Amino acid sequence: MKKMKIILSFIMLGLLINSCNSDDTKSSYPYAVRLTDAPGPYDEVNVDIQGVEITGEGGETVSLNVKKGIYNLLDFSNGVDTLIATDSLEVSKVGQIRLILGTNNTVVLNNVSYPLSTPSAEQSGLKLQVHQTLQQGILYSVLLDFDANKSIVSTGNGTYKLKPVIRTIETAISGSIKGKITPIGTMAVVEATSATALSYSTNVNENGEFLVMGLPPGTYSITITPALPFVAATKTDIIVTAGATADIGTIILL
Repeated sequence: MKKMKIILSFIMLGLLINSCNSDDTKSSYPYAVRLTDAPGPYDEVNVDIQGVEITGEGGETVSLNVKKGIYNLLDFSNGVDTLIATDSLEVSKVGQIRLILGTNNTVVLNNVSYPLSTPSAEQSGLKLQVHQTLQQGILYSVLLDFDANKSIVSTGNGTYKLKPVIRTIETAISGSIKGKITPIGTMAVVEATSATALSYSTNVNENGEFLVMGLPPGTYSITITPALPFVAATKTDIIVTAGATADIGTIILL
């Protein structure tokens, strides 16, 4: 009887150890950060990406594996994007993305290159609030929509400052609207407005094409405001669904 009790004790101890080991097993959450841009009136907008950090909602910080280098934002517009960082996280809730830039940032205008000062980014990085809950074993991708047009500030005397305007897009739960204007070569601003008055904007590219991304599902109207002498054009009742792109075709400017 005493021997039986000893055997049972060892069995219970083994189960307890296995239970503890199971609790200590950490989950894995594949994570990727991609970069895209809205077109702007520049020849190039070059940003020096040196780091990407993830902060969990509990305060944990993870440095991702980053493809360091200088990226011309205008290479990644109207649906084109590029992977800048990836890793496997051990946190299931992401509160913040921190984008760390180097000092080699420039803007090219009329074939002349100007340095872009980025004091805040160099010191502490660009902090982007995301608040995402991840699912184990599923690759989660977040898109950083860098608005070059709004991010470049002229300070006079041929000097420019980079004050990044970046929107985070969860591609799995948002949709897009794309289209084209004619005549090609006309500069225009495109604004998508939802039935709840949320507004998102971009510019057409040199081919007259546009893509407004990161739109919550719903009904939208598109307003295209071109340079004179053309007048604004509007298209209404555009249905946006998650994970899909609504193509509104070609808009003829009058």
